[in-house]
Amino acid sequence: MKFTTREDIEAPINAVFERVSDFATYEKRAMRQGADVTRRSGDPVNVGTIWDVKFDFRGRPRALEAEIIRLDDPTNLMIESRSEGLDAVTEIDLVALSQTRTRVMVSIDVKAKTLTARLLLQSLKLAKAKLTKRFKGRVRTMAEDIEDEYRRSVPR
Repeated sequence: MKFTTREDIEAPINAVFERVSDFATYEKRAMRQGADVTRRSGDPVNVGTIWDVKFDFRGRPRALEAEIIRLDDPTNLMIESRSEGLDAVTEIDLVALSQTRTRVMVSIDVKAKTLTARLLLQSLKLAKAKLTKRFKGRVRTMAEDIEDEYRRSVPR
């Protein structure tokens, strides 16, 4: 199952890439929401960096491993995640539309590796419209946050 969306952001590509690759912020956000996040390697984050994430979902403890498989500053970021029979690849592509405008394209492709995971994906496909709407909303919110942060950082 694949989710894709794109947003245009009023900020230069370097500023946008800096924000979408701010892994320390993502780690802190996940921990505030109750997840246990462990980075296997130190700084700097680079291709091959792996996180182990433990969290509760639907009343059960879950574990996820996420690894950066591509990090091309400032145009592309790809993360592969594995969890209990589900594999997902998240890709973020950035395209400079002008000096101060960047297009962000985000895709998540989820694949099942076990029968149980296939059943879960099948049930998610029934709610795909709702999940797609939520996914697009979160990407839009991220884009708006990046714009706001950039506007505040630019001297007038």
